[in-house]
Amino acid sequence: MNKIPITVSGEKKLRTELKRLKTKERPEVIESIATAREHGDLKENAEYHAARERQSFIEGRIKNIESILSDAEVIDLTKINADGKVIFGSTVSICDAETENEISYKIVGDDEANIKQNLISYTSPIAKALIGKESGDVVIVNAPAGDREFEIVDIKYL
Repeated sequence: MNKIPITVSGEKKLRTELKRLKTKERPEVIESIATAREHGDLKENAEYHAARERQSFIEGRIKNIESILSDAEVIDLTKINADGKVIFGSTVSICDAETENEISYKIVGDDEANIKQNLISYTSPIAKALIGKESGDVVIVNAPAGDREFEIVDIKYL
């Protein structure tokens, strides 16, 4: 089975969420179900159905996180000599050649990606174009709106 890369911080977030789900939310929903059962007829008991639905979501998320973690290969940048190149886990500042706007992205695993936090998946077109390049290199990204040209301004290994 292929291992799926994940950053150290990504693994930590998943483990924290898993712990919260198992130690806090799971017991709370079990208590909610027990309380709702005490109200009688389960067919027309909205509290019971809502609690069961919440329980189903929690159990599904627990299984999902456990699956992700079992297939994960944690990439620790502090133990890798990147030799000045863009690699998985690095934070890259790039400048758009057309607009001259500068933006930074951290290259992460698929499950960690969140464009609102500037976390992009290593499988995204922009990350694929950046990986292996160095500061000062110009890359062409094949974007849905057409080819875009970026210059790598800085690379950080945080």
